[in-house]
Amino acid sequence: MSGPLVVVGDALLDRDVSGAVNRVCPDAPVPVLDERSATDRPGGAGLAALLAAAHGTDVALVTALADDPAAARIAELLTAAGVRLYPLRMPGATAEKIRLRAGGQTLLRLDRGGAPQAPGEPPEAALEVIASAGAVLASDYGRGLLRQPTLRAALADASAPVVWDPHPKGPAAVAGARLVTPNLAELRQLTGDAGAGSALSTATRAGHELRRRWRVGAVAVTMGPEGAVLCHSGSTPLVMPPPSEVDSVEDTCGAGDRFAAAAATALAGGALVSEAVGEAVAAASAYVAAGGAAGLHRQPEDQGPSVPAGSAEDVVARVRADGGTVVATGGCFDILHAGHVATLQAARRLGDALVVCLNSDRSVRGLKGPERPLNTEADRARLLAALDCVDAVVVFDEPTPHMVLSRLRPDVWVKGGDYAGDGAPELPEAELVRGWGGRVVTVPYLAGRSTTATITAARQRGTRLIKGAA
Repeated sequence: MSGPLVVVGDALLDRDVSGAVNRVCPDAPVPVLDERSATDRPGGAGLAALLAAAHGTDVALVTALADDPAAARIAELLTAAGVRLYPLRMPGATAEKIRLRAGGQTLLRLDRGGAPQAPGEPPEAALEVIASAGAVLASDYGRGLLRQPTLRAALADASAPVVWDPHPKGPAAVAGARLVTPNLAELRQLTGDAGAGSALSTATRAGHELRRRWRVGAVAVTMGPEGAVLCHSGSTPLVMPPPSEVDSVEDTCGAGDRFAAAAATALAGGALVSEAVGEAVAAASAYVAAGGAAGLHRQPEDQGPSVPAGSAEDVVARVRADGGTVVATGGCFDILHAGHVATLQAARRLGDALVVCLNSDRSVRGLKGPERPLNTEADRARLLAALDCVDAVVVFDEPTPHMVLSRLRPDVWVKGGDYAGDGAPELPEAELVRGWGGRVVTVPYLAGRSTTATITAARQRGTRLIKGAA
């Protein structure tokens, strides 16, 4: 990424007031919320910038801030997160959105700040940072910043890819924007589409219409748990499902911001639009699975160790909490074949969850030579995770899995049967695993299946075909 991710848009102050409801108000039939905690965070474009910065991206935010305590709080929170601010002066008050919550649910939202007012001119530094951006995310929350003429001209002239996250009350994207990211409800409002037919047909029809009207490169319609639909220059849309189903959704606030920021970051790194949308779907899904906005500021005593939902650590913690048995196995799994599947299925039957410790690309090169692996660690991990018998995959960078095993401490460590038999060497991990009371076992291995043999046979066949063609 040659320059920063520059987020341009309306920043708000979000506050979550959480408590318990144990009684009804005596003078009106409404619940009484006993406040237990209150958490402030940047909202709107500020949240998009915060989420991008939290994942190690260099982020600058061009926004409008009033001269009031809410704006000061936004600036404090963003600066602490490493986001560089380029504010325009805004008359009036900063918008605030206060959510009253109990039991993981929002009871009421209170909005402050009144009607939006036009911001002043952007400072020269704001225009310069847009011109130097690696990517630009226009995050519109309908409060007028993206209508500012000088700012719009700078966005239209930007050489970096522009991702536009629209609002029904906001202006059209600048012509030539690389990607527009409305959700389905926003898309229908923006195009006036009545939504006849299925959600997919509506997203396709209205997505192409918006792309034509606004003269932008592509439109990615976010569909919540269904992923996204990408409408591009071709007539056939590209459907991007989420990588896995989220069991329960506590809070989806900010999922669209996470999606748009991840897409912009991927484009800055040279990704194709389709690749960027795929990465954005995965990022937004992980964000929602981890609790969304409500999960950003959980206290350690409320949630225990901070681990991503669905990670190996998360799987191990859940199984242990239920008194179950954690099984682990490891390997390169460069070309997944029937022998691998037999080993994995047998290993899974030994406990309540199976974690696969996967050698990274660098680790495989060290073990197998510079021509391996044939498949990247991301592809290998995705194939393994798609198997019903695999509950989690963790990639390790060392020559052996000793470090990751020390962290996970499985109850059973499994290897394929090619390690079994009289005179077979002791597994190098055996002593380590037994140190915490774990067991080391081998399981049956299908004879005649190996990655090396598969690669050799493929190369020999290719050589014969070349000679035959000659």
